[in-house]
Order: sequence, then C-alpha cells, then structure tokens
Amino acid sequence: MKNKSIYKFSTLFKTQYANMLEYRAEIALWAISGVIPFFMLNIWTNNGLNESINISNVMLSRYFLSAFFVRQFSVVWVVFTFEEDALLGRVSPYLIQPLHPFFRYFAQHIAEQITRFPFALLIAIFFFISNTQSLWIPSFFTLLISLVSTFFSFLIQFLMQSIIASFCFWTEKASSLEKLLFIPTLFLSGLLAPVSSFPNVVKSWIYLTPFPYLIDLPASILSGNQANIFNGILIQLLWIILFFSIFRQVWKSGTKKFTAMGL
Repeated sequence: MKNKSIYKFSTLFKTQYANMLEYRAEIALWAISGVIPFFMLNIWTNNGLNESINISNVMLSRYFLSAFFVRQFSVVWVVFTFEEDALLGRVSPYLIQPLHPFFRYFAQHIAEQITRFPFALLIAIFFFISNTQSLWIPSFFTLLISLVSTFFSFLIQFLMQSIIASFCFWTEKASSLEKLLFIPTLFLSGLLAPVSSFPNVVKSWIYLTPFPYLIDLPASILSGNQANIFNGILIQLLWIILFFSIFRQVWKSGTKKFTAMGL
C-alpha cells in the first residue's frame, strides 16, 4: 500500500514537473521578481546601517544572497491555486482521487522549485561577479543543514497557506485572509533585515512566532552568520506539527460541509 502511494505521488510529480517546464519563461520572471533582498542589501550598505549591528559588508552580502535563495525555494501560492480550483469546480473530482488533493499542490511547488533552480543559480553568479569579495563555499554540513531548514521553512508556509486555503469551504475569497499574513511575513521573517538587527524589545517576542524561522534562520545558517541551529530546527519542527494538526482539523470540518460549485 505504501509503495502504491509512493508510485502515485511520483507519477503526479513527473506530470507537474513536465507542466512547469512548459512555463519556464514565466518561472524565470518569478525568479527575477524575488530580488528584494538585493535591494535591501544596497540600502543597508550604502547607508552604513550594518555598522549598528556589527555585521561586515561581506557577511551582510552573504546573508541577503542566502535570503534570496531561501525565498526562492520556500515561496508558496497554494491558497490562490486552491481557491481558483474551488471556484471552478475542480475540487470535487480531486476529493475522490486516491491521493489527498494537497499532494497535487505540494508536487506543483516542488516541481516549480526544481525548474526555478537554474535561474536562481544564474542570478547568484551575476551577484558574485559584481561582489567577488562575498564569494564563499559553505561546508557540506552547513549546506545540508541549511537545505533542511529551508525545506522546513517551505513546509511551514505551505501548511499556513493550506489552512487558509481550507477556508474556501466557507468563503469564496480565502485569499483575502492570506493577505493578513503578508505584512508580518515581509517585515518579521528576515527578508528585509536580519532579525539580529531588530530592537531587543521586538526580539523578545518575535521568536515566539513562526516568522523568523521562514527566512532568517535558514539564511543565517547558510551564510555563516550567528544562529542557534539546534533550537531553530527544533522550533521549525514544532511549528510544522502544530500547523499540520490545525490543517487536518480545518480540512476535516470543511469537507463535511462542502458543496460543489463552479462552471
């Protein structure tokens, strides 16, 4: 039974990957659109703001490049896709298929990330050409842990959006709820600035939220900046377990009252 599930997911993944290859030009634009960390790097270095947090220009450059990579491989859009499928009536046949519908969206994201990788790598090469002093090669252990942390970051965001997407069973515009997460994710995740640069009064409570574990933790690990790796990975796992439990309950309640809609 387990082997059959693996085979089904593998087939689903291959289909989604082939689909993503057809849109690689669009995916390239998505990769380019994720250069916010580079704009923030320019702001920090040109104004000497890094001196206030005792981070050198080189380490700051490495951090924001790492943040770029983490963002590239942890971005999630499942709520928008599921909402569209619900409105167009595609969810109904998904519910009777042998795999949970969200495996379809999970496979889409993984396939898109693999398709996106060459474009992200090309952008990094251009970055190193213009910032040769920032070039570094992480150790195998550092690279492995940062990949694990980035994947956990993706899972956290995927589950957060999956919970919101499940509200499509009650409302036609669940994506409006997702927008409430955008601002805290933008400002508290480490995308615009390392969390270590935040005032102590902010850091005293921000680590109680999932946001600094989305970008800041994996980016700090990869770039070699100071990070409590063990505690950070453990907390990521706890958020994954918590959000997965919430998702299962919301999904179960939603499917009980689901009424098909669409064209």
